[in-house]
This record gives sequence, structure tokens and C-alpha cells, in this order.
Amino acid sequence: MGFVQQPYKTIRAPGTAELVIKKSRFIGRIAPVTSAEEAMAFVREIKKRHWDASHHVWAYALRDGQRRCSDDGEPQGTAGLPALEVLQKEELVDCAAVITRYFGGTKLGAAGLCRAYAGACKAAIEAAGVVTMAPTQTLRVACDYSFYGKLQTLVPLFEGLILSTDFGERVVLELRLEAGQAERFRAKLVDASNGIVKAEVIAEGFAALSS
Repeated sequence: MGFVQQPYKTIRAPGTAELVIKKSRFIGRIAPVTSAEEAMAFVREIKKRHWDASHHVWAYALRDGQRRCSDDGEPQGTAGLPALEVLQKEELVDCAAVITRYFGGTKLGAAGLCRAYAGACKAAIEAAGVVTMAPTQTLRVACDYSFYGKLQTLVPLFEGLILSTDFGERVVLELRLEAGQAERFRAKLVDASNGIVKAEVIAEGFAALSS
């Protein structure tokens, strides 16, 4: 995909949080995205939903290194950048944050704006939750019923997650493991079965291996 296949942190799910500071409402929202196009579509969605708001400050960070933010009319450097800095401090990628402000009539000053937008972004992240995504392999293993018991004991040793089991003429399992564990599992499988049972890699990707 053009970037290094290594673990990364992102949000677990979309999140929303609201702060009220000197009668101004700051509604922080964060959502998973995988491209600049998805990030800007999220921004447009929030702007449409809250068309009557004073500002829609946004920031996003992607796994490919793209980082962008906007003050949306607030004094330069007091809104979008503080939100982006929160994403960077949390080491989050593939997510976009939008902080909607309804002005309450009292100016907060530059420092106050920075704290408000950063705080709303941080609160949205806490509502969403953070997860570490690891590179994974999905494997297919076919074996005789006589080896099935042994296979069942091997999978948890390598922290594998069984996705499906088909009991036909042979037992066919599909399971997902962290990429490094998958390599070790495949070697152990060959050794435990004297070379008879092997695991076929059918997919690669990223997944949260634990809740």
C-alpha cells in the first residue's frame, strides 16, 4: 500500500464529546478515515449537520504521513494546530477530528482557544477509544480429524483467532494471527505434523488482536 507494514495506533470507533467554556460550546468529533478524501467528506458532513455553528475546526493524520488542519476562521494557530498536535501526541493516524464551536459571546483569547480546541479533541478521542492495529495474516489449515485436537492446542499458543471451522471430509480452519506469530505457527504446524499439515496464507491486513 506504499507504507511500511508495522503496528500503528488509531481510534477504536467514532467518538463525540462536548465542552462548554464561558458559554461557548465545543463539540469534538473524531472518526476513522483512510484517505484525505474520506477526511474531508467527514468535515463536510459535520458542517452540513451544524450549518449554524460559528466554526468547524478540523485536523487529520494518515498512515502515509499526510497531516493537515484548519482554523476555519479562528485566529491563526489557535484551533486546527492544537487539535492536530493532540493527534500527534497520542500517535494516532487514520483518523480525522472536527471541533464545532457555537460562540457564546465571550472571547477566550489565544491561549484559551488553544486549550479549548485541544481539550475537545482529546475528549473525543477518549470517547472513541484507542487501539493498536498490528499486521496480520489469515491462514487456512486443512487436517484430518486425528490431528484436529493437536491443532486446537496449537492455535492459542500463538494467540490465534479462529474465524471459521468447517467439518467436512477434513477439518478446515481459517484463523488470523499477528504476522510474526503466523510465521512461527506455520513452522510449528509442519513440525508437529511431520510435514503433513501446512497453513496457506489467504489474506494479509491489519487488525486489533485483543480488545
